[in-house]
Amino acid sequence: MSGSPDVYPYADLELARRLERTEGRANAAFVESHARLQPESGAAWTEVAGAYAMFDGADSPLTQTFGVGLFAEAGDAEMAVIEAFFRERGAGVFHEVSPLAEPGLLPRLVERGYRPVELSSVLYRPTAGEVRQDRPPAAGLVVRRAGPEEADLWARVAAEGWGSESPELAGAVLEMGRVSARSEGTVCFLAELEGRPVATGALSLGEGVALLAGASTVPAGRRRGAQGALLGARLRYAREHGYGLAMMAALPGSGSQRNAERQGFRVAYTRTKWHLPPA
Repeated sequence: MSGSPDVYPYADLELARRLERTEGRANAAFVESHARLQPESGAAWTEVAGAYAMFDGADSPLTQTFGVGLFAEAGDAEMAVIEAFFRERGAGVFHEVSPLAEPGLLPRLVERGYRPVELSSVLYRPTAGEVRQDRPPAAGLVVRRAGPEEADLWARVAAEGWGSESPELAGAVLEMGRVSARSEGTVCFLAELEGRPVATGALSLGEGVALLAGASTVPAGRRRGAQGALLGARLRYAREHGYGLAMMAALPGSGSQRNAERQGFRVAYTRTKWHLPPA
């Protein structure tokens, strides 16, 4: 890792490679965990021209690539290999593309029939520094690392938080949480209020960068300072283990991006997700 741990590195190609590789490896670890827990899922991943291509099911949001055009040129031959990887598994072809990818990639995507379908902001900050607390943590609120034997508990709490906002997502979040909590490199945290788990958070470690994810709070635990405490605990854990940067992704202009910027995150760049419609 280069640079002082309390300094923002420039949002250049080097940083983009670190951020995209961190997220790519986290997703690859999830896919490996899924394949280990449910071999019948067919979950698999491969690397082509430095890009990670993940298959986690035909309809999974994790079924896509990270890093296309960032580590090596992705010419027509390489793109054809990636496309075949997805199509052989009955999945659509999606690429998460950084604006720092090699210049020839965008016209190549257009020539091959891809269409832009989504944007996401990639944000980062040093793990050193303060965490803003809009309200002090409630009396009796404790944050701790969840043990491996608590993977199902962590997943249930995360699903309960999401289910209160979107009941149709609860089942999917529960299953994804069970896989994520058992993924290599993922560290899960619980916030407990007077002994009852009320909120979750997680981080995945790679390239000197900690990827923050898994934030969820059950209705009874909201507005009690749980997520601020979880953020502080995760940044502190990452820093103590030698990770000087944290990252996350959010929809541009969303409440998640606004909250992240209030906590010192900066936008490194905005990615575009490209989709190749079926022939």
